[in-house]
Amino acid sequence: MKLQTIVSIEKSSVPIDYGSRILLLGSCFVENIGRKLEYFKFQTTQNPFGILFHPLAIENLVERAVTNQIYKKEEIFEHAGIWHCFDTHSDVSAESENELLEKLNQGLEKTREALENATHIIITLGTAWVYRNNETKKIVANCHKVPQREFSKELLIVEKIRSSLEKMINLITSVNQKTQIVFTISPVRHLKDGFVENQRSKAHLISSVYKTTSNFVPLTSYFPSYEIMMDELRDYRFYGKDMVHPNNLAIDYIWEKFTSTWISPKSCPIMVEVDQLQKGLLHRPFNPNSEEHQKFKTSLETKIERFQEKYPFIKFR
Repeated sequence: MKLQTIVSIEKSSVPIDYGSRILLLGSCFVENIGRKLEYFKFQTTQNPFGILFHPLAIENLVERAVTNQIYKKEEIFEHAGIWHCFDTHSDVSAESENELLEKLNQGLEKTREALENATHIIITLGTAWVYRNNETKKIVANCHKVPQREFSKELLIVEKIRSSLEKMINLITSVNQKTQIVFTISPVRHLKDGFVENQRSKAHLISSVYKTTSNFVPLTSYFPSYEIMMDELRDYRFYGKDMVHPNNLAIDYIWEKFTSTWISPKSCPIMVEVDQLQKGLLHRPFNPNSEEHQKFKTSLETKIERFQEKYPFIKFR
């Protein structure tokens, strides 16, 4: 008896291993996968401009990084005592003008380096809804709590998204022809846009990515994180308290799917060792000064030293 519909996923012919360099860009779900990769000590660069929800924001970052368009004072603004840029998440904001410009241009440099050296680039799209600044007529990555009346809301059409993705791919390959680009659609539901509006948004993203990846085989791939959440995990017990974001159980499940299709089998034994060492480092003793805990610490340090002799490129501190 089948009690679950299973999403079929082909194993990658260019899997991730411990020699891979991974750049992750996009919606908040990319951070869930990114944290897993970081925990297992893969070489990652994650969202230098913070979470970017829609494709045009990601395209803008890629284009500015590749073409070296540094940020200038006229492109940032102060609101409620904090300096912001409409191209980034609020995590990249700063308390002074110069500090923000430094953050922005360091982020571009970091992105450029990652794009040039990445073996795998994972791009997660969250929404097709965007906000256009009424004064500048530019689409923003984040409104930074600027009053809503200063923006107009739009739904990107499929052709606009597809064009953006294709431009993104061409920019990436202009500096790195050997990378593998993996697209995903975030399973996070953007219900603040509305229930029907969220479905329209996801449909536009899925259609755009399908058309794009079909035209760029084998350079691009699609990992069905959205479909896994919608079809395999069809239950609110897999959501957080907000009933919008996947909870830890769902994230772990999707991570297992990602591991089975995108992580090289030869890396799995290393991941098991890393997991054991990470759990040891995260252990919080009842009595830190006890003889038993001191022995545990010494044993753990010895295990880490032996592990790093075998894998010197993996660092725990």
